[in-house]
Amino acid sequence: MNLAVWVPLLLPLPAAPAARRLAESLPPRAAAWLLALSAGALAVCSSAALALLAGAGALMLPPVAALGHLRLPVVGDQVTVPAACAAAGLLTVVVVALLRTLRRHVVQPARARRLAAEAGTTAGDLTVLPDPGPDAYALPGRRGRPGRIVVTSGMLRALDPAEREALLAHERAHLSGRHHLFLTAVALACACHPALRLLRSPLSYALERWADEYAAAVVGDRRLAARAIGRAALASLAPRPAPAPSALSATTGPVPRRVAALLTPPDPAQPRSRASHAVAAVLLTCLALSAGCALQAATDLHGSIEVAQGE
Repeated sequence: MNLAVWVPLLLPLPAAPAARRLAESLPPRAAAWLLALSAGALAVCSSAALALLAGAGALMLPPVAALGHLRLPVVGDQVTVPAACAAAGLLTVVVVALLRTLRRHVVQPARARRLAAEAGTTAGDLTVLPDPGPDAYALPGRRGRPGRIVVTSGMLRALDPAEREALLAHERAHLSGRHHLFLTAVALACACHPALRLLRSPLSYALERWADEYAAAVVGDRRLAARAIGRAALASLAPRPAPAPSALSATTGPVPRRVAALLTPPDPAQPRSRASHAVAAVLLTCLALSAGCALQAATDLHGSIEVAQGE
């Protein structure tokens, strides 16, 4: 277990750049799924490795061993006491960070929805705030309550009717695609391993591009969607704090790059480069090794416990 248990803690270091590089060559929807699933898998494996190290150290304590009727030493010299103590401390930090992140992604959107409903005029899934500052964003719903698109009167005045339709279609794509769940998943993964923070920016870009393509399909005009996003971003040049971590806005991210992507539709017949295949192989290898080593470490610890109980 000594070697296998450390592998899931180290593999996010090469896996996160590989996932980021591979996402650049994929369509937005596939890129978002790749980044969220990769981050989640790597976070689960690294957290499991910390739990196994901390658990192995706890079993060295006579009171814990007595509770399980174990004969010491349970794991011999495979796990050192300093390593187990460090793992326990890091696991505590991870748990606290997970709870704080989950609270931010649940409590703050609910508060933002309540404040928007109190301050604005609601019609269907749209809430208009009497605010001259241009802004628009999508707030996720919760059980029994649908999501909501919040737009200021200043943003509505900055766009013509066709551009408003494209902007609202973009925000509705965030709600229908449940993009806030992708953001929450990666935020929780970042709380488990700092190397996974590298995936936050490309995920945000992929989600915005996903919504851009949806808006272009709804209005039937890619140039109109690009113009709406560009004008909305220019109108809201003054930075405004996000009402919640999972609030998604059409004016965030590298807007010029998004506009250029809309004006140059991707060619579905374009083959993947050899570099993309190599990066995909690296990422799949990292994911498989991380899961396999975590499982192997758990199996080794379970075997050591059985031996200690049998003797």
